[in-house]
Amino acid sequence: MPNLGGGVKCAACEKTVYHAEEVQCNGRSFHKTCFICMSCRKGLDSTTVAAHESEIYCKSCYGKKYGPKGYGYGQGAGALSSDPPRYAGLQPQESKPRPASSNSSENKSSQKFGCSDRCPRCSKAVYAAEKVMGAGKPWHKTCFRCALCAKSLDSTTVTDKEGELYCKVCYAKHFGPKGFGLGNAAMLE
Repeated sequence: MPNLGGGVKCAACEKTVYHAEEVQCNGRSFHKTCFICMSCRKGLDSTTVAAHESEIYCKSCYGKKYGPKGYGYGQGAGALSSDPPRYAGLQPQESKPRPASSNSSENKSSQKFGCSDRCPRCSKAVYAAEKVMGAGKPWHKTCFRCALCAKSLDSTTVTDKEGELYCKVCYAKHFGPKGFGLGNAAMLE
């Protein structure tokens, strides 16, 4: 049957894609507006897309869904695994009911614009323009600070323990080795 629409079909909506609005990924064509993450619905481009078979994701969602899990990957201690997490009698942390926000327009706008990420520090919605990833979680740039001294952090100065962020100095003071010769005064009798 001839293609009378004049273009190829979009892999997401199956409508005709004209050349001016076409984005290609893995040999498939998409409208620019249909080229979005299948999980969080954020817009994608050639630098943020990660494809898995016929599905497209942003790199963050792809890592959460298909990336390695285990110690060193923001998932806690344990062996590396690509299997989905199992909860042995434990409830996931997100299962706690949150009090309803007094500002319902914030909730509506976060749903409307596809924002499902919440900052662990302030519990408000984190949008792509202000998002910084640390300890496997999305943070606002202004909330991406050391939990102890409130120093602003970046990818070279951040360390995390149990989902909380610390600067290297505070982490070493509170969680590093202690004793004589290790920068902490030891009491000698």
